[in-house]
Amino acid sequence: MSQIIAMTPPDIVQSAHKLWTYQDYLNLPDDGRRYEIIEGVLYLANAPDYDHQWAVSEIHRQMANFVLERNLGQVIPAPFEVHLSEQMRPVQPDVFFVRTERRLERGAKFLAGAPDLVVEVISPSSIRTDRTVKFTAYEQAGVREYWLVDPKYHFIEVYTLSSNEYALLGQFDGGSVIQSNVLEELQIVAATLFTSGLTQDGKRH
Repeated sequence: MSQIIAMTPPDIVQSAHKLWTYQDYLNLPDDGRRYEIIEGVLYLANAPDYDHQWAVSEIHRQMANFVLERNLGQVIPAPFEVHLSEQMRPVQPDVFFVRTERRLERGAKFLAGAPDLVVEVISPSSIRTDRTVKFTAYEQAGVREYWLVDPKYHFIEVYTLSSNEYALLGQFDGGSVIQSNVLEELQIVAATLFTSGLTQDGKRH
């Protein structure tokens, strides 16, 4: 995700405690920015750049087409709240997948519990958050698969949960097809997620 800044509770939060809660989050201004709470710390995401949004939109489009054609569940892009636990709500992954039996109903405000698959598109300012803070949060919450997408260096890392810890399934770039244990037959070519995979007239190589 884009720029992340850890914050301390502002004056608008009428509370004596030091850790952020979901109620504190609900008291924040509706300013169009993405706020997340992980282990009582508030993280702020500013507006992402074009390369970030291209990757998010392509992941969502290709993954959603695959899932809808097979009636496997739902693929949801940010901003949308995920409540991993009492101390980790909300988080707002760039893209997440949930299987059919957990599909969200019309009018749902958030997903309770861990998605089956989460994708975060990193930027230079969010490397620590996505690689460490969110990596640990998703691992502890039981997210079965975690993708880290790097638009700067044009690669995707896929981690799968094994014995309650993430193991690297693979790193994918160029013309390689991204592997997924959660969506086994998914066919996404790594280069198509990056603007570098386009010609100057906007067409794919």
